[in-house]
Amino acid sequence: MTARGRRQSTATPPATAASGPAQQLLQGYLRHLTHERRLAAHTATNYRRDIEALLDFAGATPPAGLQAHDIRRGIAQLHGKGLDGRSLARMLSAWRGFYHFLARDHGCTHNPCVGIRAPKSAKRLPQALSPDEARQLVEIDATDALAVRDKAMLELFYSSGLRLAELAALAPDDVHFADATVRVTGKGGKTRIVPVGRHAAAALQAWLKQRAAITRLDEQALFVNQQGRRLGPRAIQARVRQRALQQGVAARVHPHMLRHSFASHVLQSSGDLRAVQEMLGHSSISTTQVYTQMDFQHLAKVYDAAHPRAKKKN
Repeated sequence: MTARGRRQSTATPPATAASGPAQQLLQGYLRHLTHERRLAAHTATNYRRDIEALLDFAGATPPAGLQAHDIRRGIAQLHGKGLDGRSLARMLSAWRGFYHFLARDHGCTHNPCVGIRAPKSAKRLPQALSPDEARQLVEIDATDALAVRDKAMLELFYSSGLRLAELAALAPDDVHFADATVRVTGKGGKTRIVPVGRHAAAALQAWLKQRAAITRLDEQALFVNQQGRRLGPRAIQARVRQRALQQGVAARVHPHMLRHSFASHVLQSSGDLRAVQEMLGHSSISTTQVYTQMDFQHLAKVYDAAHPRAKKKN
């Protein structure tokens, strides 16, 4: 399996541009992210891509030589190329972090990104499956070992709202059947305990029996491929997409859609925003509140379809 697929790797992603002083600063920052902040390798790759965009439009100007008007011009150029407000806001956040690092370790005296905001873009609600679509997706006819594995992954995604990287990083010891929970290591290395539903628990028990015959003795991953090695995030994405097609789910399903579906369905049933926040591992409840908007949107559709005073006259 490639380094790209190993969730636990903390190796610094390789540079893609020509080496030079600016690239050396970037590589130092990536080492800081992976070794000091202990961010996942794929997260560091995203930071690298964002900061290389900064270095690209800076050209021969070193990062310390950029001013606020340079940053505004760069943001305007990227916006003109089609990047939306959300992408640009993420990029600005990466740039600000890069300059904090330069101030701490390289004597940079200013941060030209401070006070600069990305253009606003229309808010998009997360996409979620309906309860019927989610049920259709997880009801796989598990007739072989890999089907048993895929069913366990899908059930766990939907049952517990895990992120893709969180599921890929799981070990068998993280699953506790006695109290029906799973121990998850999320963003920033934070650990949380999440409930596991009975269908997911049954699917995991079935998979562990199959896993014993497949996995290598030195492999600690819960989910492995045919060669007995850890199943990487990209491979898991592909399995989710393929299983959705096989199950006849019309939506383009990806792991985060199952996380959104979990949050939306639990909130619709319970109304407990704080509990959903804790299970998702959100540091701020404002991140979780987007699911209340999804809940309202669902209620509005029901109202429009059912209320006599809401129906349009023919």
